[in-house]
Amino acid sequence: MLIPKHRLLLFFFFLLPTVVHATATENLKNFIDETKTVRAVFSQTLLDKNARTIQESSGTMLFERPSKFRWIYEEPYEQIIVGDGERVWFYDADLNQVTVRQFDIAIGSSPAALLAGNSAIEDNFELVELGQQNQLKWLEATPKSNESAFEFIQLGFTIDGTLQIMALRDTLGQTTLLTFAELDKNPVLPADSFEFTPPENADVISD
Repeated sequence: MLIPKHRLLLFFFFLLPTVVHATATENLKNFIDETKTVRAVFSQTLLDKNARTIQESSGTMLFERPSKFRWIYEEPYEQIIVGDGERVWFYDADLNQVTVRQFDIAIGSSPAALLAGNSAIEDNFELVELGQQNQLKWLEATPKSNESAFEFIQLGFTIDGTLQIMALRDTLGQTTLLTFAELDKNPVLPADSFEFTPPENADVISD
């Protein structure tokens, strides 16, 4: 359950080192310092500003610090988001459409920047401890940039330092809840995991 003072929303994830007495902030920083790659499955629920469910989805994700990720939505619609360090590719299979953005612009103060960026997370986010609730330690990260699509991101860590839930609220008041499972820390990933080639005849839109 989330910290009740907020309702919450999206994007990216991961297994953190085992630090039983660490705060949520320490868990996040330990993750950034010690985790190179991650593989996980996720379930995602999108809520409107009245906390009513709009959509449920699920999929898998891969991640390689400091700037590569692959986020695959398998249900109910196929979508792929790939960050290769220079660009971010958004592919919608139903529309056969690819949107390409420069990496620095697309990632900005997003969840990907929080977890997949460099170690200087406090350059982009204000971090506040929210305490412990329902066996999870909670941290809130508020983007410093006024151009971020998110008002804040809340992260819930288990006692042993595993990131279990992300809750992100966007500027429209919608909330995305992400729950992670089968987290694999520092797996060896295929070399082409973060490459993306638009499908034949796809409509490609770029900045």
